[in-house]
Amino acid sequence: MHILTLGLVTLFSLGRVQASNNSTTVASTSTVAGTTTATAATTTATTFRTRTRTRTRTTSATTTTATAVATGACKRSTPPRVLTHRDLSYRPPHHHTGNGTTHGNGTTHDHGHGDGSNSTAPGNSPESSYVDYVASTWYAGWHAQDFPPESLAWDKYTSVTYAFAETTPNVAELSIAASEESLLSKFVSLAHQHNVTAAVSIGGWTGSRYYSWAVGNAANRTTFVKTVTSLVSKYKLDAIDFDWEYPGTQGIGNNIVSPNDTSNFLEFLKLLRPALPPKFVLTAAVSMTPFAGPNGNPSKNVSDFAKYLDYIAIMNYDVWGTWSPTTGPNAPLDDSCAPKSAQIGSGVSSVKAWTAAGIPAHQVVLGVASYGHSFTVRQKDAYEKGAKNTTLASYAPYDANAQPRGDRWDDESGNWDYFGLIEGGFLNKDGSVAPENVYKFDNCSQTPYVYNTTSELMVAYDDAKSFAAKGKFIKSSGIRGFAMWEAGGDYKEVLLDAIRGGIGLSTQCGK
Repeated sequence: MHILTLGLVTLFSLGRVQASNNSTTVASTSTVAGTTTATAATTTATTFRTRTRTRTRTTSATTTTATAVATGACKRSTPPRVLTHRDLSYRPPHHHTGNGTTHGNGTTHDHGHGDGSNSTAPGNSPESSYVDYVASTWYAGWHAQDFPPESLAWDKYTSVTYAFAETTPNVAELSIAASEESLLSKFVSLAHQHNVTAAVSIGGWTGSRYYSWAVGNAANRTTFVKTVTSLVSKYKLDAIDFDWEYPGTQGIGNNIVSPNDTSNFLEFLKLLRPALPPKFVLTAAVSMTPFAGPNGNPSKNVSDFAKYLDYIAIMNYDVWGTWSPTTGPNAPLDDSCAPKSAQIGSGVSSVKAWTAAGIPAHQVVLGVASYGHSFTVRQKDAYEKGAKNTTLASYAPYDANAQPRGDRWDDESGNWDYFGLIEGGFLNKDGSVAPENVYKFDNCSQTPYVYNTTSELMVAYDDAKSFAAKGKFIKSSGIRGFAMWEAGGDYKEVLLDAIRGGIGLSTQCGK
C-alpha cells in the first residue's frame, strides 16, 4: 500500500475474507541495494472469500466521536492526536475500566485523551459517569474523486484511517501508490484541523503479502520499525493501524505465511512501541477469531498484545458472500439463533472469542460495514417455504453461475454500498424499500435483506436499524466503539448517525 517510497494500495474488497484452507508460501530471499527482499510463491491453493471491491476492502479504523458539552455538541477543544474523546452527553452503565497499559519500556501508554488523562474505558472516569468511545472509519484514497477527504463528517469521528500502505518485498519500503498518496498530507492536515486522530492502515487484503517476511526475523523487525516510524514522521501521523490478513493463515492466496507469524508480530510490536511518542496510537484490524497459533488454530491467549495495541477492530463483515453455500448476512450482529450450519461467526461471538483470549473488552472495537453483498436468487428460491411468497429467505440457494452486479464502486464482485442501493433503485433516499423490491429485517442477525424482483438480485447489507442495534450492543457489552469500512459508502451519514445514536452519542455534530 504505501511504499515508504510509497506506492501501491491494498485494494481489498470491502470486507474481510476468511480463508477456508491454509496455504503455505515459501519465501526466497535476495539482496537488492543492501536490503533483504522476499518473493512469495504459493505452494498450496487456497479457497477464500473475497470482499472484492477494488475499492480494496479496507480494514476498519476506529473513530470515537466526542461531544464537548452535555447538549451533545461535538466541537472539541482537545489537541490533535487524541484517539478518543470524552462525550459529556452520555452517562454509561457500569463497565470495566482501563487506565492505560504499562509497556515493556516501563512507560504507561494512555489509551485515550491527548491531555494525558486516563479516563478511557467505558464507565471508567473518577465519577464513573463519563465514557470515551472510539468512533472511527477507514478512508479509501482511491475513491477520492467521488468522495474527497473534505466530505468526511470529521466532527463525528474521533479517528480516521487512511487505507492503505501495502507491504512490499523490500522491508524498508511500503507502498501507497494505489491509494492516491498525494492526498495523504492533505488528509492529515484536515484531521488535525478537526482535532481528529490521523492514522494510516498498513496491509489490507492485497497489501499483506509480505507482512510475515517483514517481521519474520530480528533483522527484518528492526528494519520494519524504521520503515513504520519513517512513515509516521513523514506524514505527521498520530496512529498506525495494522491490517494483516492474516497472521499464521492465508488470506488472498499468495501471502507469505509462517507458523510463527503471531509470535513474530508481537516481537515486532515490542520493538515498535518504545520507538514512538508516548501517546502514539497503535491498533490492529483483526479477523473474527484470535490470531492463529503455530498449529494454525486460533490462539487461546493473546493477552500480551493488549500491552502494545491500544485496541483491536474486529472485522465483522464478509461473513457470507458468493463464496458461501447459500445467501446469508454480510455482517451479522448475532447468529446464535440461526440454524446450526449457519452459525459461522458474528459480532457477538467474535467479541466473546477475543475477550476470552485475553483482550479486555475496553480494547475491542466492532468493525461495521457500510456495504453489502449481492446474490442472484431466482424467484422460486427467494422466499421462505410456506410463507406464501411474502417473506424473504435468509439462507436461500443462489445461482452461482450468474455473477451478480454491484454499484459504481464495485469491481464485478456484486458489492453494494449503502449509497449504491439508493442509486441502484433498491432503496428510497429515506432508506425505505423502493418499488419492485422486497425487504426483510432478519431478527436473528439483526441485519436486512432487499430483493429486486426484476433483476433477481438479493443484497444482504446494513441499514440504519442494524447500525442502531450494533450501537446498542457496543454500549451494553462495554466494548470500546466502532470502526466503519468505509466512510464513503454511507449516504448522508445515515449509518454513522444510527450507530452513534445507538451508543448514546450526539448525532448533531457539525450541524
